[in-house]
Amino acid sequence: MLGILGGMGPMATVDFLRRLVELTPALRDQDHLPCIVAQATGIPDRTRAILGEGSDPLPALEAALRQLEGAGATCIAMPCNTAHHWHGALQARTTRPILHIVDAVADTLMRSRAGDAPVGLLASTGTVQAGLYVERLARRGIACRVPEDQEAVMRAIRLVKAGALAEAGILLSASARSLLASGCGQVVLACTEIPIALRESDPELRLRLVDATEALAEACLRACSRPLAAARLAA
Repeated sequence: MLGILGGMGPMATVDFLRRLVELTPALRDQDHLPCIVAQATGIPDRTRAILGEGSDPLPALEAALRQLEGAGATCIAMPCNTAHHWHGALQARTTRPILHIVDAVADTLMRSRAGDAPVGLLASTGTVQAGLYVERLARRGIACRVPEDQEAVMRAIRLVKAGALAEAGILLSASARSLLASGCGQVVLACTEIPIALRESDPELRLRLVDATEALAEACLRACSRPLAAARLAA
């Protein structure tokens, strides 16, 4: 059973579930992955913690992890990029595999990337400051660039959380186009709020975007579908 450690934010968790359902090649209810969701909205702000301005989220992350374990989750996904700053600490506290969103994005980039152009990164300031993508993608030979106006990206993320999707989309589209104009081959949507605002962006721009939410959903299907199929055959 897939456990989803969510609530960061709630709309992003719902969007992840939607992607998981839409990407599943299902003909009936029983073809979908069984899931349990911890919509853990009380987890302290991850960016504030990384910047030294807020409480440590790890105790609340671990509490949500224990809820998922107790409910029978055998594999864990966190549809929040910034929370992966604590991925190693969480993984050390459980025997259940916790899929890493940056590894999922890296796999997608290795399949879709053409040439050696760097990738742009639209992410929270916490994700940028923690170096989550820069360090992990560098292991695959992929360089990253961040927008010159990172604060505009953070304003957009806050707008998504407040439900102002159209206004957020304008800011994020401008940031993505700026990164592409600077020589980036693709732009990674490295915050799970960002794809929600860019869902209605023009098709030409969408072709150059790599959606971390979708990459994580695909990784979950790869990790969980084979054990599920084996269990059904055994039954």
